[in-house]
Amino acid sequence: MSTMGTLDLGFGSLAGSVTWTVKGGRVLGPAPFLVMGIVNVTPDSFSDGGRNFDPSAACAHALRMLEDGAAMIDVGGESTRPFADPVTEEEELRRVLPVVQAVLGSKPDAAVSVDTYKARVAHESLEAGALIVNDVSACAFEPQLKDVLAQHKPGYVLMHSLGKPATMQVEPAYGDVVAEIGRFFEEKLEMLVKAGLPEDRIVLDPGIGFGKTLTHNLAIMRGLGSFLAFGRPVLMGLSNKSFLGGLLGLGVGERGPATQVATALCHRRGARIHRVHDAAGAVRALTLTEAIG
Repeated sequence: MSTMGTLDLGFGSLAGSVTWTVKGGRVLGPAPFLVMGIVNVTPDSFSDGGRNFDPSAACAHALRMLEDGAAMIDVGGESTRPFADPVTEEEELRRVLPVVQAVLGSKPDAAVSVDTYKARVAHESLEAGALIVNDVSACAFEPQLKDVLAQHKPGYVLMHSLGKPATMQVEPAYGDVVAEIGRFFEEKLEMLVKAGLPEDRIVLDPGIGFGKTLTHNLAIMRGLGSFLAFGRPVLMGLSNKSFLGGLLGLGVGERGPATQVATALCHRRGARIHRVHDAAGAVRALTLTEAIG
């Protein structure tokens, strides 16, 4: 297995394409970038809570993002914004499964991810045809999720977070945030592979905004190159997040252009998978970044 080291590709490096092996051995890519479109089936998500709460609206939104160039869509039934309250397993399933089923009913070859840390929600979504599990907890909230991953061998987003959403933004502190996240990735990669999840299923998400201050988030984005030493793709989920508001004084609905700029800059630092609310805007920004070099 790859281990943490020092690798600085530099600001101007766009070398290489990305591939990601997901459930069933399907390979997404190779491509210069992969865009993951966000489908929040929640009433309280920070950016678009309630907009796609109805399953038919969520399905239509997902299909539109796929048409706009998203390589996959990420369906979430529980908000993980700072200070959010958890929802029950039954309620999350009630929200998520109809959307997964509707999207795949309309577009059987769609790559669907489920944004959950719950083992049963992951299992039933994968049984319904989802290919990826996007887990904010790194299997810490429900360790039995490791068994689901070993059984289905889906694509898996390994994300760093400092605690649970309800408490993660209460005075987060690090000595060296980039180094600490690197050690976290090394430990969790080893854990997951030992549990039975092939390493080629795993991508790394440093968790922008999940137990991080503005200073931490900027340090992570500057230091993205170090995470490439693991030999796994890096996923960035910075779309519309509060650090953009804190830095630029923008409300949630005003952060689209800033999201596109930050996405392009992170792409130039080596991130190749981008989780966004506006798939069309991200595809345009990333295509332009690739064209300019």
